[in-house]
Amino acid sequence: MQIAFTTELPLEGFTRLAGHRLYAPFEEAEVLVSTFDVKVPREMIEAMPKLRLIANFGAGYNNINLEACKERSIRVTNTPQPVIEPTAELAFALMIDVARRVSEFDRMVRQGKAQFGVMRNLSHSLYGKTLGILGMGRIGQALARRAAASGMRIIYHNRHELTTERVNELKNEGVQAQYVDFQTLLQDSDFLSLNLPYTPEVHHIIGKPELGMMKRSAYLINTARGAHVNEEALVEALKSGIITGAALDVYEFEPQISAELMTLPNVVLSPHTGTGTWEGRIAMCENVTDNILAFINNNINKMNIVL
Repeated sequence: MQIAFTTELPLEGFTRLAGHRLYAPFEEAEVLVSTFDVKVPREMIEAMPKLRLIANFGAGYNNINLEACKERSIRVTNTPQPVIEPTAELAFALMIDVARRVSEFDRMVRQGKAQFGVMRNLSHSLYGKTLGILGMGRIGQALARRAAASGMRIIYHNRHELTTERVNELKNEGVQAQYVDFQTLLQDSDFLSLNLPYTPEVHHIIGKPELGMMKRSAYLINTARGAHVNEEALVEALKSGIITGAALDVYEFEPQISAELMTLPNVVLSPHTGTGTWEGRIAMCENVTDNILAFINNNINKMNIVL
């Protein structure tokens, strides 16, 4: 099997593909391993006449022109399982960072601007606060476990309420999660975390009206997709005190980041590193390998099929 890559990835995750040609020329490739940060447009797909499978490295797949794949019956897979814990971990880290002003204080100390004192450098605790999760899938649930362990109340909004069976499973994991409508989620959350996949229907799901419904003391956390948030509206809300702060791993015009976001002290910025651990990257490579081998063996039930 001829396998091309859009991005160089750790080879130790692909040892089970020994015997197949890795990093083959695009025009000869039957399989393309694409990464979530590289677009796979129609033109690229049309330039690969032998292409039969796109094994995407990442849970999101809005980087791929699915319509072009559908026209040629090209399979598309993703890697949803390995991204769960690293992404939830970073979302929780960003919550702590922005609430306790860790990065802000670090800058102050390094610049020699820190002032010590009992009533200086105050921040906010997560304990006893309400975490609102928009998108209660696997990542949202993993975040909920961490938040519950820190004494937070969990509310969530989803397209569909979790099943009774899953609610009971979460209770056994120490998570009491209450389903609420979207408006209640916005109004009641001290921390609002975005954990939903991107589709055109949820483009700018957080804009000026939604930010205006949030508590003035609230924080917005986004480790999902940048286009969920109207970045211009967010900057204005942060500057005018509509909300207290934000912590972002993704951006509307990524990799470009709003210059104004860079200047705001009440914002924590991370360069799309939600899944970016060595352990996570190797696990994602292994999951890509699983999908490719299942495709070769015509074992559809063992593939993470998108299309």
